[in-house]
Amino acid sequence: MKNIPEVSVLQFLRSALQILKNPLPFHHKNFKVKGDTFRLNLGFTKTVIFSRDALFAQNALQKNQKNYHKSPIQTKDLAKYVGKGLLTSNGKHWSKQRKLIQPAFHKKQLAQIIAKIDQAITAELNKVAVNKPFDIFPVFNDLAFQTVVQSLFSSAVDQKSINRLQYITESAQNMMVRELRQPYLGWWFKVSGKLRDTLKLTQEARQILDKLVDERIASGQKENDVLDMLLDARYEDGVAMDREQLLDEILILFTAGHETTSNALTFTAELLARDPEVQERIFEEVQQVEGFELMEQLKGMRFVNNVINESMRLYPPAYFIDRISLEEDSISGFKIEAGVNVLFSIYEIHRHKDFWENPESFNPDRFEDDSLKYSPYYYPFGAGPRMCIGNNFAMYEMILAVAQLIKKFKIAHKEEPIEINPLITLKPKNSILKFIPRNI
Repeated sequence: MKNIPEVSVLQFLRSALQILKNPLPFHHKNFKVKGDTFRLNLGFTKTVIFSRDALFAQNALQKNQKNYHKSPIQTKDLAKYVGKGLLTSNGKHWSKQRKLIQPAFHKKQLAQIIAKIDQAITAELNKVAVNKPFDIFPVFNDLAFQTVVQSLFSSAVDQKSINRLQYITESAQNMMVRELRQPYLGWWFKVSGKLRDTLKLTQEARQILDKLVDERIASGQKENDVLDMLLDARYEDGVAMDREQLLDEILILFTAGHETTSNALTFTAELLARDPEVQERIFEEVQQVEGFELMEQLKGMRFVNNVINESMRLYPPAYFIDRISLEEDSISGFKIEAGVNVLFSIYEIHRHKDFWENPESFNPDRFEDDSLKYSPYYYPFGAGPRMCIGNNFAMYEMILAVAQLIKKFKIAHKEEPIEINPLITLKPKNSILKFIPRNI
């Protein structure tokens, strides 16, 4: 067995400020120098293995997934903000929740709420300012949040509550980023009250959601939305989810369901601004399916689907996947000790020259080969049993949003490089675009 190449704690500390702003250049430099897998020493015997080895990722996420659980980054750091739900649990609890919730995200069930998603998209895209530079990210952020709200609660939530939930969700994420990137300031976050104040906010979010659930139950009405499906779901013994578990799952849907989608949509718009030919191909395809039922439109927009897949290859919202090894393992000639944290760089795997032809170029046609979507080199929604439960929901939402956007507007050409802000998810930065109304 070979020793995993190491990056010293001194190199880590020297780059601490750079890592806080954007860790990707630091990781890329180490991948180039050390190879596709390296060990980062964080001090006090604490280490993390970083890898862009696609076969290692496939082994941990699929083939030997029982040996690789979610790491404390999610089961503790994130869980303290959103609770113990699908995203933040392991083992039997995760398996029990996945089995219970999975039916709510089957394609047949999503067909019942697709009209609500489409209406939310229409309302939000009406806010796009035209013929002048305009930051599109806030619109897509609101759009993604509104589609989650509509899918969960139909139209039962007032705008004040929506704004508050959105603020709390983003505040919790910002606090968690600081905790992860500045572990040496953990004492300060506690002493200063910053951690306490953020946790207090998350309790406020739970109270808002708790009230909404109470109102739904009291109304006795069926909306055929995700909340109804979750309330009706039963474990094998016939028992429903208790209230705290229900709130955990709803909070996680808010956190995971809007953040990644708004990021992906913004990066897609940025890429389209640099490729007017792709915009026109989308426009032609959207016109061809116009008048079809929504589900038929979704099936017919194959090129739009390819565009979004290529966008998520270049800018995967979940740009890292974290795991912890339960027992010793070996992969690619390296020994992986038990109890070690592993971070798979999806960003690097998606741009690895050994896996992709012209990896830095935007080429939606590469996804005409359907097998690429399921290859060991492509992980926009993870893989294996823990693949994102909302992947179909997210794809439907993004296809409809891109279709509506390009049907309404041309995006003016933009030359400057796309800017990124890697937080818990890969976020866009300074997404200033110009939208020109189509005369149709």
